[in-house]
Formats: sequence, C-alpha cells, structure tokens
Amino acid sequence: MTRTTLCMTKLVPSLPWLLPFSLLVTLAGYFGPWVPHRVSGLVITGLDLAEYLKFLPVIRSGQIVVWREGFYLPLVLVSLAASFWAFQRYPRRQGWWRWPSRVLLLATATVAALNLLPPAWDQSTFTNPEFRQQIIALGFCLLVMGTSPLWALLPRLLTTGIVVLLGLGALWYPLYNFSQLLPAIRELYQQPLVAGWGMYTMATGVVILLVLHGIELCNLDS
Repeated sequence: MTRTTLCMTKLVPSLPWLLPFSLLVTLAGYFGPWVPHRVSGLVITGLDLAEYLKFLPVIRSGQIVVWREGFYLPLVLVSLAASFWAFQRYPRRQGWWRWPSRVLLLATATVAALNLLPPAWDQSTFTNPEFRQQIIALGFCLLVMGTSPLWALLPRLLTTGIVVLLGLGALWYPLYNFSQLLPAIRELYQQPLVAGWGMYTMATGVVILLVLHGIELCNLDS
C-alpha cells in the first residue's frame, strides 16, 4: 500500500466532520461580499449576482452574454451534497453524533435550496419563464433532500461523481463570469473595486469539498 493510499484511508473517516465544514464555508462565502463597498447598500454578495447582472449595461446591450442561473450552482452543489451524504454510513458518525450530523446536513440542504427563490416572489413566480430554471432546481433539491435516505442506497460512485461535476461547475462558472463582469461594475461604481472575501471563501469551501469527494472516489476505486 503506497503512502498516498494510506493518507487517503486515514482521511476518509474524517468526511463526516469535514464535509459539513466545507458546506458551511461555501455558503458563508456565497452569502458574503463579492463586491465590497463602505456603503452597505452597494455591497454585492454572491447570491445577489444572478439578479444584479440583469441591470448591467454590458448585459442589457448583449456585449457580454452569461448564463444567469449559473451563479446559483453553488447553492445546488451545497444542497445536493448535503442531501447525498446525510445518511451515508461512517464508523465515526455513530452514537450521539449520528443524528445531529444528519439534522445539520439536511438543514443546510434546505437553506441552500430555499435561497434559489427569487428575491421578490409570489404565485406568478412559479410560472414565469425567467425563473423557470431556478424553480426547477429548487424543486429538485427539495425532492432530493426529502428522499435523502433513498439516495444513500445508490452507489457512492454515482452520487460522489455528481457532486464532483457540480463542484467543478460551481467553481469555474461563477468565478469566470464574475471576472468578466467586475470591470463593468467598476465602471458603474467609478471605483477601483477588487473581489471581496466572499468570493475567495466560497472558492475555498468548494475546493475542500472537491478534495474530499476526490479522496472518496480514489477510495472507491482502490
């Protein structure tokens, strides 16, 4: 057995502790400031970006074309990852920690999913084509959360692979498109803005999540 394999074997049992941590770090960064400003009303969080970008001149003119709903990928990632892992079995998640960890993961999945709702919504929101994709994502995340014990019965290779693919999308898409939009926001604010701590924190959480699931994939293959 190689040293790398031994390290992975030792790290895998820590997933029940590290996974909730990575999810909470991801959410903290997502809800944190991506565009900082001394005036609180001008601070833009990761959650705000999907709505805020619609009002940027470069978007309205078609100069920059982005998939708006892609900025919600971190929420979908956190919700599904938490639901997939809530009922997974690990030796160190037995006894008193078993149910508290499940409650924490399911609560995290629910909070992440509900934030897919538009900022101002009513009954017409659910039939509005503009919000169709995020409403579908919301419904799917809540469905997976409600049936999470069944998802734990599926092969781990499947659920872990889904999380890895979502994680790559949640890492690349928001960061890349935010870098495209930041110059337009600087021009709008007439200030030399830089990315806030929220973006880096979210990216750190997603990277930790990807590493944990990469270790899990390697462990499944070994």
